[in-house]
Amino acid sequence: MARTLHSFIVRNTERLTDHLIRVHLGGPGFETFQPNEFTDSYVKLVFPGPDGETVRTYTVRAIDAAAQTIAIDFVHHGDEGVAGPWAAAAQPGDAIGLFGPGGAYAPRADADWHLLAGDTSALPAISAACAALPATAVGRVFVEVEGPDDEFDFDRPEGVRLTWVHSDGAAPGEKLAEAVRAEPWLDGQVHVFIHGEAQAVMHDLRPYVRKEHGVPAEWASISGYWRRGRNEEGFRQWKRDLAEREEATVG
Repeated sequence: MARTLHSFIVRNTERLTDHLIRVHLGGPGFETFQPNEFTDSYVKLVFPGPDGETVRTYTVRAIDAAAQTIAIDFVHHGDEGVAGPWAAAAQPGDAIGLFGPGGAYAPRADADWHLLAGDTSALPAISAACAALPATAVGRVFVEVEGPDDEFDFDRPEGVRLTWVHSDGAAPGEKLAEAVRAEPWLDGQVHVFIHGEAQAVMHDLRPYVRKEHGVPAEWASISGYWRRGRNEEGFRQWKRDLAEREEATVG
């Protein structure tokens, strides 16, 4: 079945931190866009360019049915990449198309507690999950950012503790993995959401959760969102190669 390209326009933008920009999209695409139940709901944005279209994957931070808009957060580091510079320059009325949404995770109501961790790329999904938790929820949240200027508050239950982790020039995910491992493991059934730089997530935190603490696959959403030194196309190939190696090991 052919995918539907939804045609959106920029309504407005807001800078959340020095490196994070929220873009609100509306227009005719909102009528054809069908939200799903996942808090890690994502779309494929189609960016026009002089060398043709570029597709990048981004999480839907929020949907405002009254305003008929969807909000997407972009990490911006100067001229680096495609999506960040586009978001920084976006003006009301600018057009963009997107496919989706997809998604696979939403916090389970039958969990005793929740563990959520990631870097800035995972922050939209983490904050959306926190907003969806019941008021009585218990959890631990870890978000790795460059420094204090990249911190900002977001809604979460009183029993969900947020820890900002500063990378301080370390390799992506290194400080995050240290912080998660240092946190006392709570009693009861945990529901885990850990996403971010693939090396730290897949080779450090996933074994920590799945093997050291024995969390079953159905209670753990753990995956890389990006890989240091690779664009999205290169990252997809890296994931395919990793899956093939793991399958061969199991076999």
